[in-house]
Amino acid sequence: MIPAVDETHDPALRSWVESANEGSDFPIQNLPFGVFRPADSMVAPRVGIAIGDMILDVGAARGAGHFTAAAGEAAKACMAPALNDLMALGRSAWAALRRQVSAILRQGSSAAAARQELLVPMADADMMLPARVNDYSDFYASIHHATNVGSMFRPDSPLLPNYKYVPIGYHGRASSLLASGAHVRRPNGQRKEPDAPAPVFGPSRSLDYECEVGIFVGPGTMLGEPLPMRSAAEHLFGFCLVNDWSARDIQSWEYQPLGPFLSKSFATTVSPWVITADALAPFRIPAFVRPVGDPSPLPYLQDDDDASRGGVDLSLEVFLRTRSMRERGATPTRLSRAHFADMYWTMAQMLVHHASNGCNLRPGDLLASGTVSGPEKSARGCMLELTWRGKEPLSLPDGETRTFLEDGDELILRGECVRSGYVRIGFGECRGTILPAPAGPG
Repeated sequence: MIPAVDETHDPALRSWVESANEGSDFPIQNLPFGVFRPADSMVAPRVGIAIGDMILDVGAARGAGHFTAAAGEAAKACMAPALNDLMALGRSAWAALRRQVSAILRQGSSAAAARQELLVPMADADMMLPARVNDYSDFYASIHHATNVGSMFRPDSPLLPNYKYVPIGYHGRASSLLASGAHVRRPNGQRKEPDAPAPVFGPSRSLDYECEVGIFVGPGTMLGEPLPMRSAAEHLFGFCLVNDWSARDIQSWEYQPLGPFLSKSFATTVSPWVITADALAPFRIPAFVRPVGDPSPLPYLQDDDDASRGGVDLSLEVFLRTRSMRERGATPTRLSRAHFADMYWTMAQMLVHHASNGCNLRPGDLLASGTVSGPEKSARGCMLELTWRGKEPLSLPDGETRTFLEDGDELILRGECVRSGYVRIGFGECRGTILPAPAGPG
C-alpha cells in the first residue's frame, strides 16, 4: 500500500534546528536521505538526513544511542557509504527510522544538547550520489512531451500506436550518472544535417537538458518473477530530481532503429537528497485521468490504490544561468514550470512494467520518468520543446538568446510539494554546468 499520513507529517511539529522551521526545503516533516562527507576531507562518505540547512549524521546519532529496535537496525544499515543497504530493508524499517529521527529532531528533544556532535552544516559538506546505482532505466511517461516531440518528426501521427498501452522506456547508462554540481562535458558524436551527403563527427551543436523525476528501488525482485501492482509501493524507496542531458543532433541520427545510445549515455545528473515515499504521503493524488476514448491500462498495470493515490502533487521548475549571468552576479532565469501530476503513467506502473518480463530489480536501481512536460508552453521540460527544435529561440532577460545549450550554461532543477493543511517540502536542487567538448578520438 502507498504510505499513509501519520504523526511525522503533523504541521504543528517544529525542530530545534531553527533553520528547518521557516520556508526550508527540508522541514522536520521531510527528512530526506543523502550521502555526504565533510568538505575537503578524505573520510569515507556517510549517510545523513537533511534538516533545514544542516545534516543529521545518522552514524553519530546511532553512536549516541538514539536508535532502538527496528530503527536501530535501519540506522545500522546507514553505516555503509551509500543508501543501498537501507533501501533493501523495506518499508517497516524505513518508517521506524523516520519516526525516531522525527522524535530526535523535535523541539524539546534531549538530543538538542548534542547538536555539535550530531549535525554538519550543509555548507561544509560535499554531497555524493545517494546510492550505488547498478542499473538505470529512463521512461517516456509524459504524453505532452511525447506528443510535442512526435509532432516535430511525425506531424500526421505524433503518438505511435503503442504509447497508450506501454510505459515506453530504454536502458540507460549507470556508469555516467553524476552527483549534482558536477560539470558536464559537451559530448562528441556523429551528426548529419538533412541535406548533407554524409555524417560528420564532432561536438554536439544541439545539447539539451530534460527535467525528470527519478525513483530509487527499495527491496529488489527475483529474476524471472514479475512484480504485481498491489506490491509495487513496497519496492519504492524514494524520489529525486534527474537531468537527463541529451544531444539532440546525435540522437536524431542514431535513434533509428534501436533508440537512444551515445546521445544519452554521456551524463545524467541526479539530485543529492532522496525524498522518501513516506514523506510524500500528504501529497499523493489520483493518477492521471485518461481522456475519454483512451484505452484503460492492461490488467497487470491496474490497481485501485494506485488509481486513487498513485500520483504526486509535485511542481518542477527549471532555471538557466549563463556564463554572462554568473560573471555579472545575475540570478538564474526560470525557463519552465511543470507538474508531475500530468504524467500519463505512474511510477508504480513503470516499476511493474519494468519487472513484468521477469527482469530483476535491485536495491538502489534508478528509474527516471522521462521529461516532465505539461499542456502549456510554459510547462515544457526541455529546450527541444521550448524552442520547437530550435525554430523559436528563447530570449533571456539580458538580451541573450538560446536555441540549445551553450558552453558555460548552468541548469538548475528544483521541485516542491505544497498542499493546504500541510508543511511545504522541497527536493533541493539538481545542478550541472556545461564544459566544452574534449578533443575527439584520433
